[in-house]
Order: sequence, then structure tokens, then C-alpha cells
Amino acid sequence: MNEPASASTERLPRSLLTLLAVATGVIIADLYYIQPLLHEVRGGFGISTGAATSLMTLSQVGFALGLAFVLPLGDLVDRRRLLVAIFSLAAVAMALAAVVHGYALFAPVMVLVGLTSVGAQTTVPLVADLAPPTQRGRAIARVMTGLLVGILLSRTISGLVAQAAGWRSVYWLGAVLVGLTAIVLARTVPADPARAHHHYGRLLVDPLRLLRDLPVLRRRSLIGALDFAAFNVLWTTLSFHLAAAPFHYSNAVIGAFGLFGVAGVSAANVAGHVADRQHTALASSLAVLLVIAAFVVVGVGSHSLWLLAVGIVVLDAGMQGLHITNQSIIYALRPEARSRINSAYMVSCFAGAALGSLASGALYVRAGWTGDAWLGAGLGVVLLGVVAWRPATARSAVSA
Repeated sequence: MNEPASASTERLPRSLLTLLAVATGVIIADLYYIQPLLHEVRGGFGISTGAATSLMTLSQVGFALGLAFVLPLGDLVDRRRLLVAIFSLAAVAMALAAVVHGYALFAPVMVLVGLTSVGAQTTVPLVADLAPPTQRGRAIARVMTGLLVGILLSRTISGLVAQAAGWRSVYWLGAVLVGLTAIVLARTVPADPARAHHHYGRLLVDPLRLLRDLPVLRRRSLIGALDFAAFNVLWTTLSFHLAAAPFHYSNAVIGAFGLFGVAGVSAANVAGHVADRQHTALASSLAVLLVIAAFVVVGVGSHSLWLLAVGIVVLDAGMQGLHITNQSIIYALRPEARSRINSAYMVSCFAGAALGSLASGALYVRAGWTGDAWLGAGLGVVLLGVVAWRPATARSAVSA
């Protein structure tokens, strides 16, 4: 398949790739700051556990809305201008989260925070365009490494800052970081070359058309949805589990658990190299087995610090490995429509994430941590079945 005219024929500059990776990590952190703080927010607003976990769901719904309505603009307007606008709006959203009082106001602000966090996905199609085909998997993996580090550090920084200065100070910090990043991006990212004109309405419909026309995209979107659902089953209720008996951990310690997922950084880079060599079926199967194993470990070791840590490491590695493999596959399908393809795929992923968060919060109230571990393992088994199923269209595709 021919590359678009904007595709780079030379190596993507390391400095620009590093900047985009850092920017991706900075803005995706906005979406995850709240995870280790849910028990604090629950007490601060005087709400139930279910209402507190719904805040994570609302932010993911906002992210999905951004993927559906904002991300396709990357195929229409200059991506530098789009990035700067999104990062600037993210700074406003985070400042609002820091100042509003009352659950009724904070909940819609969480939707806005999630929507503006979509900037983390605007960088990925840009890198896919700039990188030559032989390096695309590794370039995407580098940006996704930035995303993963952002997620990991968001939880740790959130816990530490909340411990020292209260949970609202976390959102002030996030506002400053994304605001400064917007300024750097405006001065550094190259402008896009002229591109074919598309009507915005068509861009909104095209992801659905691409899902209809591309069986590999449909399959990988389903895999991504199940992957993100399983991932959020663990992380949505982990803070409640660690704040309760027998642990009774502080905000700082709960946030530090995010660092156990650092193995996912290595998994992202390994998956990128494997994808560049077209061993995607093997990479997918191994990643799903890691997801299942992780929930078995955290279920059995629910009261063991070390087994919980091992489970987090394994889950993050499996989740990121599968996600990078998915992205390497789908970006090769229609190079001229990467933003719309990314929109279709990531909307599916975060729809799964929102459902995973909602289900885990409801189940945690009734069955505790063990119930959520069984839920995650069950999702992993379903995921394994989808990955193992090899329809004729997928077998004939280059990357399925």
C-alpha cells in the first residue's frame, strides 16, 4: 500500500520523537491522576464507593468522546495547531478540576479532563506519518513508552503530591505541566504539509465506515476494547483495596504502586520490534496469556504485597504489548486515514475501559477484590478466544 505524500523517507529526528513521547506522557497523565485518589475524593465529597469509581468512568467517557469528535480532525487540519489547542484546553480543564467544589460540578469537569486528554492520541498518527515504514513500529513504541511512563508516573506523583499538599494540588500541577508543554509544541513541532480537503461530518462518519470495510480493524478494535477493560478492572479499585485492611496504605504508598508497571515500558518496545518483523500473532497470544496470569496472581495474592506487585508488572506488560501490536497492525491498513483509523480503534478501547471501570466498581462493592480478580481473568479468557480465532479474512491479511 502506498504511503501518503507526507510520509517521511528519512529517519524521524530523535529529538522530535522524544519531545512527542514526553508530551504524550504529560497529557495522558491527566486521565489517570485520579486513580490513586479515589478513596480521598470519596471522603472529600462524602460520596459512595460506586459514585467515586464513576468519576474514572466519566473521564474515560470524555476521552472516548474526544477520540470520536476531536481525533479525526488530525486528517483535516494542521496537527501542530491541533496539538497546541488541545494541550491549552487541557490546562483549563485541569485548573477547573482544582477549584470546583461539590460532586455535581466535579463530575462534568472529569468528562472535560478526559476529552482534552485525547491529545495523547493525536501524537501517534503524526509519528506514524513522519516515520519511514521500516521504523514505524519502533517509533510508535517510543511514543507509547512516553504514554506508559506518563500513566505510571501520574499515579506515583498523584499520591506523593496529595500526601504533601492535598489532592486538589495534583490538578494544579497537571494544569501547569500541560500548559508549558503547549508552548514547547507550538515552537518545535513542524507544520503539516497541505492535505486533501475533507468535510468534518464525513470525518466523523468515516471511522464507522472503516470499521465496516476493514475486518482486521474490527477484530483489533474488539481485542483493544477487551484489553483496556481488563486493565481498568485492576486499576479502578486498587486504591480502595490498598487503603483498606490489611494494608491501610497512605496516598503516597498507593501512588507508588504505579511504578511496578514499569515492565510495560519494556513490553512496548519489544512489541514494536516484533511488529516490525511481522510476528504479530505470536506477540498477541503471549500478551493475552500475561493478562490472564496477572489476574490469577492478584486474586491468589490479594493480601500479599509482593504478589500484588508481580501481578501489576505482568498485567502492564501484557496490556501494553497487545496494544502496541494492535497499533502497528492498524496503521498499515490505510496510511492516508491514520487519524480516523486511530479514532475507530481508540474509541473501542476506551469504551471497553469505561465498561471495565464501571463493572469493577459495582462488583467490588458486592464481591470485593476477589470478585474483580475473577472478572479480569474472565475478560482475559474471552480475549484469548478472540485472539486465537483466525477468520479467513485475517489469515489472508498481512497483519491480523
